[in-house]
Amino acid sequence: MEFKILKTDGPARRGRIETARGAIDTPSFMPVGTLGTVKAMSPDELKDLGAEIILGNTYHLYLRPGLDVVSAMGGLHRFMNWERPILTDSGGFQVFSLSAFRKITDEGAHFKSHIDGSMHFIGPAEAMKIQGVLGSDIAMTFDECIPYPSTYEYADKSVDLTTKWAKRCRELQNPGQALFGIIQGGMYKDLRKKSTEEILDIGFDGYAVGGVSVGEPKEEMHEIIYFNAPLLPFDQPRYLMGIGDFVDMLNAVEAGFDMFDCIMPTSNARHGTLFTSFGRVSIKKTEFKYDKGPLDPECGCYACRNYTRAYMRHLFLCREILSMRLNTIHNLYFYQDFFKKMRTSIEHGEFAAFKNKWYAIFDRTVTEDSEE
Repeated sequence: MEFKILKTDGPARRGRIETARGAIDTPSFMPVGTLGTVKAMSPDELKDLGAEIILGNTYHLYLRPGLDVVSAMGGLHRFMNWERPILTDSGGFQVFSLSAFRKITDEGAHFKSHIDGSMHFIGPAEAMKIQGVLGSDIAMTFDECIPYPSTYEYADKSVDLTTKWAKRCRELQNPGQALFGIIQGGMYKDLRKKSTEEILDIGFDGYAVGGVSVGEPKEEMHEIIYFNAPLLPFDQPRYLMGIGDFVDMLNAVEAGFDMFDCIMPTSNARHGTLFTSFGRVSIKKTEFKYDKGPLDPECGCYACRNYTRAYMRHLFLCREILSMRLNTIHNLYFYQDFFKKMRTSIEHGEFAAFKNKWYAIFDRTVTEDSEE
């Protein structure tokens, strides 16, 4: 994996990640394919709307269908018929957010499956083995994602544990697979600095900031974003994990982050919330009952080119499968197009104007934030 910065506009960066399976233009948004699929989408549709990389999840794919199945099918790329890059999350966040029971030890995490209550264990060695079988292009170190709020003592101990696990993951890095280290520390700046220094000292192919968007106020999240970004190496990719709200992403790109992922476009689509050039829209509103216009006249997606707001509202109220498909196509197209325009604004030295325009449109709270 190689990363090049092509242009800067203040701390905002326009770059490109080169992998054996293709290039990823940054800033980049990765659609989430938790279970080996981006919900309601085929791989060809994802490519058509501009997705260059997707995210798969270690925790979920380990539990179902299981490593034996994915291995027998030739790895995750072949299993899901996606030949472009895949980044896999190590599973640390899912252990934190989904497990009915979890016990953290120095060796790793003991947890109950959210599917059937069976007991499992994932530590650094297991996380690297699973990601090796999946065959992702970019793997993540195993970390502990702590809740908000957490005491200073707990956060400090968690940083030590995350560093210990990161060292082990680095020792077990799979050949031909890039590995990103994850920085933790909660909302404590000195612990964020400590974690950053320790993870950088180990040395990775890229660096991720985790432990944000776990219930903290937006102001605290943004403070950590602006604090942590300058501490990361200039010439390596910077990944802000689990962030998909437009206001948060605009702040993060302004701070110098390059990569993002979130379930927001697909989760909101299934609940009838769509993102447009004039803000969020709830397609179930009565005002759209007789509306002959497209959802967003400025959008070039399949749904906006072919269907009216009235029809999309009708499908949603009837709970038709096509509603989820069209809504998801639109939201994912909108995200990819948004990032394409953002990259262009950085190239032209116009990111500040771009941010101000979209900030005014999307300066609202997140509407959907649940695990897929």
